[in-house]
Amino acid sequence: MTTILSVAIIVTLLTSAFIVIKGRNVLCKGEIPSSLFAFLAILFTSGLDVGLIMFPLTEFPVYAEEQAYAFTNPLAIEFGFWGGLVWAFYFLTTFYFCVIEPKVKLFEIPAIKIVNNIIVIATCAFTGFLFLSYLPSYVDGISDPMRFGLVAIVVLFAVLSSTDIKYVKVLSIASTWLFLALIAGVMLNADGMGLPELASTLGSIGGYFTNLDQFILPISDYHQFYLFWWFSWSIMIGQFVARFVGGLKTWQLCAALLVIPSIPLALWFSVLYYYHANALEIVDMMKMAMIVVGIIFVINSLDSLIRLYTSNMDLTVERFGKTKYIAGNFIVMYGLILAYQFTPFDIAWVGLLVIALYAVIYVMLFQRQAELKPQPA
Repeated sequence: MTTILSVAIIVTLLTSAFIVIKGRNVLCKGEIPSSLFAFLAILFTSGLDVGLIMFPLTEFPVYAEEQAYAFTNPLAIEFGFWGGLVWAFYFLTTFYFCVIEPKVKLFEIPAIKIVNNIIVIATCAFTGFLFLSYLPSYVDGISDPMRFGLVAIVVLFAVLSSTDIKYVKVLSIASTWLFLALIAGVMLNADGMGLPELASTLGSIGGYFTNLDQFILPISDYHQFYLFWWFSWSIMIGQFVARFVGGLKTWQLCAALLVIPSIPLALWFSVLYYYHANALEIVDMMKMAMIVVGIIFVINSLDSLIRLYTSNMDLTVERFGKTKYIAGNFIVMYGLILAYQFTPFDIAWVGLLVIALYAVIYVMLFQRQAELKPQPA
């Protein structure tokens, strides 16, 4: 499994580099072109979930103690798991669905369409299941009725949001600003933390760039889980966000995806790392704010995936009406989330299925080379 993942990562990164070099001036424009900020907000909030908000403080001690991560500091490790080069996965699929898929229409082939929809639905439900599973670690003392009830509310809001495309921009932009406000709020509540301390802590992220080669292949089983998770999401997020690309050249799209989302991630992780390094407690008000923003991120993620599979399968509001659409998607998605409690489901399975789908697409594109001659902007 590790070998398959490693080969897939190397091929993906080499393909991304080839695309940027050979097709750097190809224009990427989606069906619903949006401003750069709106596009990146949709990408950022759809492609990440509550783990971004809540995991770091529990992961820093692990990265500090385990030998596998001893080559650099915990902040650099955390950043490497969430930011930087891994966004190349999203670049590759976003480029594909902007530029290549409209020409070859491989995802309209019935077999590929079925596999793609299985991946989207399975990952959507698994995202909700992870939220359900980790809620007790996010909210101390939460009871089971409250836990299941909160997940039901989150799924319902995601389904409601997915009924109209206009909601995605509003929700994504609003949650992006909320996340930036959360960074500022948590920073201001940290004793002794000002801009100089933030800058000093940020400097530790340099350990990621000086050890970049270490992050390409799995460092540990836990890192492998993250990489499979990125693969699982990559093909879906690329499909979803490609429609919002507002007319960027290939090199600009790559630069935007690799650099811009990493900036708020670096700030957030640095603020939390300051708390960890100085043994500071996060006050209850800030914990609540973190939970709220994290829940909104989950809604964004589920919204994008629900919107994607319903569009792919023509299970739309226009076809069934709003009431049937909401009821049907809620029952299916919440039912699958509950069902995951009784299965040994592993996100690595979805990751392997996505890698297999990548391989099929590579072979078919090789067979259709004549159709793939991009024109410079």
